[in-house]
Amino acid sequence: MNNLSIWQQLIEQTQMRWGEVLEATSIHIQLVFFSMLIAIVLGVSLGILVTRVPKLSTLILGGSGVMQTIPSLALLGFMIPIFGIGVKTAIAALFLYSLLPIIRNTYTGINDVDPATREAAKGMGMTSMQILFKVELPLAIPIIMAGIRTAAVINVGNATLAAFIGAGGLGDFIFLGITRGIDGLILLGAIPAALLAIVLEVFFGSVERWTTPKGLKAE
Repeated sequence: MNNLSIWQQLIEQTQMRWGEVLEATSIHIQLVFFSMLIAIVLGVSLGILVTRVPKLSTLILGGSGVMQTIPSLALLGFMIPIFGIGVKTAIAALFLYSLLPIIRNTYTGINDVDPATREAAKGMGMTSMQILFKVELPLAIPIIMAGIRTAAVINVGNATLAAFIGAGGLGDFIFLGITRGIDGLILLGAIPAALLAIVLEVFFGSVERWTTPKGLKAE
């Protein structure tokens, strides 16, 4: 099938299913948003915890690393007995897949802060909590945001698999297109998913620039 016919199929499918595309995109965004929100809150917290209690590094970093090695569909399968078929299972699996980059980058970013900077903060009478929130986290922001950006892009792609367990999203079109052999239908799900990943990359890049201390920004 030539490329022209594929794009003709895409146009035809878009005209026929525009309302469905909008609904699927909305569901896809919700899956990514809620799973990423939980992953960011818990991931950053665990990353901070590991810097304070190094003995937990093997458990926390190792455990989140193991999650990354489990195939996406297998992880969804493991979640089904706990949460059942549907959105909850998809969010739980996406959340687990997003943890490692966020935990690892938070841990690395804080550990990379110059010890002399910490000593200077202590010399000024700052408490450990003040040093964390006023010195370490602001300096670690670029690395932490890099982890969040990575997790978000991976999350968008993995969210297409949610269609396998009835959670909806843009994966519905991809798998329907594969089943029916309609390339235009596959693109109807793939293109919005790719655009969503690009939008998130740009968004988190802007957040990174906005939150990075002026002294760390490139001239």
